[in-house]
Amino acid sequence: MPDTVDGVTYENQDEEAVAMVEESPSIGLNSNKIGNDATLRDDSSWNMDCSTVLRVKTIHISSPILAAKSPFFYKLFSNGMRESEQRHITLRIHASEETALLDLLNFMYNNTLSTTTPTALLDVLMAADKFEVASCMRYCSRLLRNLPMTCESALLYLDLPSSVLMADAVQPLTDAAKQFLAVRYKDVTKFQEEVLNLPLAGMEAVFSSDDLQVASEDAVYDFVLKWARTHYPKIEERREVLATRLGRLIRFPYMTSRKLKKVLTCSDFDTELASKVVLEALFFKAETPYRQRALASEEANATHRRFVERAYKYRPVKIVEFELPRQQCVVYLDLKREECVHLFPAGRVYSQAFHLGGQGFFLSAHCNMDQQSSFHCFGLFLGMQEKGSVKFAVDYEFAARSRPTEDYVSKYKGNYTFTGGKAVGYRNLFGIPWTAFMADDSIYFINGILHLRAELTIRQ
Repeated sequence: MPDTVDGVTYENQDEEAVAMVEESPSIGLNSNKIGNDATLRDDSSWNMDCSTVLRVKTIHISSPILAAKSPFFYKLFSNGMRESEQRHITLRIHASEETALLDLLNFMYNNTLSTTTPTALLDVLMAADKFEVASCMRYCSRLLRNLPMTCESALLYLDLPSSVLMADAVQPLTDAAKQFLAVRYKDVTKFQEEVLNLPLAGMEAVFSSDDLQVASEDAVYDFVLKWARTHYPKIEERREVLATRLGRLIRFPYMTSRKLKKVLTCSDFDTELASKVVLEALFFKAETPYRQRALASEEANATHRRFVERAYKYRPVKIVEFELPRQQCVVYLDLKREECVHLFPAGRVYSQAFHLGGQGFFLSAHCNMDQQSSFHCFGLFLGMQEKGSVKFAVDYEFAARSRPTEDYVSKYKGNYTFTGGKAVGYRNLFGIPWTAFMADDSIYFINGILHLRAELTIRQ
């Protein structure tokens, strides 16, 4: 066998040859076992199956070059040789694969490709996967990553055959495609119709993101369920895809208790699965903040991150409810220092809704001017969701943890009769300017977290 050649040739009979039999409609591979020197050509016995051979092309190649670049060809040349007088191996391919295979063979000689279009590069990528040319897969993946990404191309990359998607060489390309879709549809509320029409791979890319901007995890649950009902109208298929793919996108531990109750009675979920995810969510909610952070950090590099909090528009709260001797609830809201930084100079952040006596309430933290409009400060307000003529009288108290004791210290108490859409609170909760509140030595941030508490009691 020759050691080197200048390129792919069709005439020098001292080199080995590969015969490509192109057929329709099947895709297959066949090889005649041959001796040390090979001419790769067609074999008339191939017509014995029902497929039609369209044409045969003979290509003269250097087996050392192909064997060095591809385990597939290495095994073909080293183990597939039976009779020393034979000089050909036959590859059976689909007619649509011809151009891609020729490009692949040229790459194995020259380490470069002449084609630059996404479609052609994807064809070569799949041929490289089929014939185990990892260097070409990496090359194609790099070229595709350098091309402008669009929603169409990102979805095309995620729709590659599973064998290609699992290859290490293609992982950077699929990661880039997922990241593009996650950023493109970061604010799901702005693109609801587009996201609703995404295929399953697109949904997984978008809803796996930690940076997804949604009102709450309840909204994620509702949207995923809506998508599943749209794309999988048959209940059996819907249950299957929710159990194996979509259900992993929902971070049940960050759903409200009211919504978790609905999960248990939702017919779209298998009963056993629903019980499992709800129990896991409730156990997580009962953990201490330190343990919750530990569980989240353990999933830092996981594909599906159940315990990692997203960038919710409505911040999650913890609630303790009492029925006796009076209807009362204690609400805990934690804000990160970074979230407070982003409030300046006139921002607001809202909590998820919580309920007392059948009425929905929420907390809102503000950066606003003090009563005399002389400086910025931190404000905290309590609002009631329902609008209309409903009146609801409550006693309330705001408190915050502070150093050095790190205990909750009461800041304000009061009572208020709510009507729908109204809120009550304090423009300067801590009685200090914003700069003092946000200072590095602020007594209100403990390990970078501001801990707030609100107690609500229904007035008799």
